[in-house]
Amino acid sequence: MSTTETRKQPNIKYVAVVCGLASYLDAAGLVATGLALVIFQSALGITPDQIGILIACLTLFCAIGSAVGGRLGDRFGRRRIFTITMVFVIVGSMLLAFGGTFPLFIAGMIVMGLGIGADLPVSLATISEAATDANRGSAVVFSHVLWTAGILVTLGISALIGNMGLIAGQILFGQVGVIAIVVLLLRLTIPESQQWLQARQERQQGVQTIRADHTRLRDLVRRPYLRPFIVLAASYSLLAVGAGTLGGFGAFIATNLAGVDVALFSAILLGVSVLAIIATIWFMRIVDTRWRMLYFAIGSVMMVLGYAIVAVFGFNIVTLTTGILLSNIGMCFAFETILKVWMQESFPTLLRSTAQGTIMAFARVIPVFVQVVTPALLLANGQLFYAGLTAITLLSVTLLWFTFRKRTQSEFDTEDELDPEMIESVPVAPRQK
Repeated sequence: MSTTETRKQPNIKYVAVVCGLASYLDAAGLVATGLALVIFQSALGITPDQIGILIACLTLFCAIGSAVGGRLGDRFGRRRIFTITMVFVIVGSMLLAFGGTFPLFIAGMIVMGLGIGADLPVSLATISEAATDANRGSAVVFSHVLWTAGILVTLGISALIGNMGLIAGQILFGQVGVIAIVVLLLRLTIPESQQWLQARQERQQGVQTIRADHTRLRDLVRRPYLRPFIVLAASYSLLAVGAGTLGGFGAFIATNLAGVDVALFSAILLGVSVLAIIATIWFMRIVDTRWRMLYFAIGSVMMVLGYAIVAVFGFNIVTLTTGILLSNIGMCFAFETILKVWMQESFPTLLRSTAQGTIMAFARVIPVFVQVVTPALLLANGQLFYAGLTAITLLSVTLLWFTFRKRTQSEFDTEDELDPEMIESVPVAPRQK
């Protein structure tokens, strides 16, 4: 029996849900941290400075986990790594729920951050490799639906129990651990990626296919992978600055610059989030068709306008609501949804999660440097700050458009072919006379 023959592969919808829950845990973990630490501030005496350190620690180790986990997923297999990552998330969330002291909270942030960060690139690679050309994009985009669900569920729990003190914070972190336990059990039913097994076998046997030959980190900075790698890393990072501003400082902007109270802003954000889920579900129907780039263009224009309206007309309830609506709906077509699909399609099997993990690491770390000074910049000149967001968004979507608009095939179409570089390097024997 071939080493690539394993038990029957599960249905792609099942794989998309079980592995896509990595995105749910990512969003739920980040939102729960922001909410629970504020509760612990009064319940356990956590100081504002400690809150800042803990949030930065989570962000940093999510980035480290993405880079390291992506590489390990290519080296040792998807299944082995995404099983270990769930154990990390479970342990980390329990430390955060019941640690009770700053040192244990630091340990919890490190462990949970590593687990969440490492899980995402490996899980997305598993989804894309279990899919076909007809449903790969929609299966990957579905993970973003689960990401949004993680935000909404965590916010809903907070709305119900947020005033209960210490136990509320424990429940917020605890639900992340409980979901991780469920995901771990479900993932044990998913076998190793057949494409990864095939690529590994070809490499071990010296079969010089593209996916067997292109496995080294330095391959990412060589043709044909250099351009998509640089463009995706740069654009993902720059677009994440705007998304991070809306997500992390939306309430700050509403209260300090637009004169909108937190309750009203929360209601606006909830309504926009519901519309965003609907838009993402609709994009699942589009992403595997020829209309993909049209929707990307529409989403790009919406994102740019969302920031530009505020930059030009200033801060009030109308401009803020319009800007948030345009930006968030635009992101459903032209940000993480489509970027995650292009990350699957642009790199061969034994580089796929490495490339994704590295790109995601940049996208987590770069915005942190901006977020450190974001409140000061907003208070100094909020419209100028939004003009900057408009400019970097326009630059990012332009780079993406000219990189991917004419792409007609993906690595899935060609990676099992013989590597043309290796064929050309084989010396030709002299003809017999």
